[in-house]
Amino acid sequence: MHDRRILTKYETEKLLEILKNRFERNRHLHRSLQWEEVHSALLHDASAMWSISQMEATGGEPDLVMLEESSSTLIFVDVAKESPKGRRSLCYDREALEKRKANKPENSAMGLAKEMGIELLTEEEYRKVQKMEMLDLKTSSWVKTPEAIRKLGGAIFCDRRYNTVFTYHNGADSYYGSRGFRGKLRIERT
Repeated sequence: MHDRRILTKYETEKLLEILKNRFERNRHLHRSLQWEEVHSALLHDASAMWSISQMEATGGEPDLVMLEESSSTLIFVDVAKESPKGRRSLCYDREALEKRKANKPENSAMGLAKEMGIELLTEEEYRKVQKMEMLDLKTSSWVKTPEAIRKLGGAIFCDRRYNTVFTYHNGADSYYGSRGFRGKLRIERT
């Protein structure tokens, strides 16, 4: 029986082709990197390939983004123009999901990210990505919420309006059809 967290050879080849094309199209996100280095790192990490395939399948359009100038880590981030379609209508985390009395969404942003093997972007990372690429012009994305805010029942999300990136707050149990989350995945360079 095939382990569904490991891609088949065909699935791997198709995903690598998609990622290579996106990598070449978006050179402004990773000017100092070469595809061969990325390709090698991906081939050495089957679980990362599976997680990236989940990012792709849910509409994230993952690509390599230079969030850290000097790092031994490659970071894939969702760079779809709008918050990934397959990750919307989610409250912030499991605690918020369990507290909802009525109209519970299917999952939470933190829960789905964990299932996919990725992490939510922090507000700082979200803003860095927005300096490279204009995103969330019609949607919004949950970002990793500081513990002090979360303890009080809140969570934060971001979007871009009026050519400005805004950070907002909401109850962690809220969810909207236009709010999802953007994830990141770290892969060690080989």
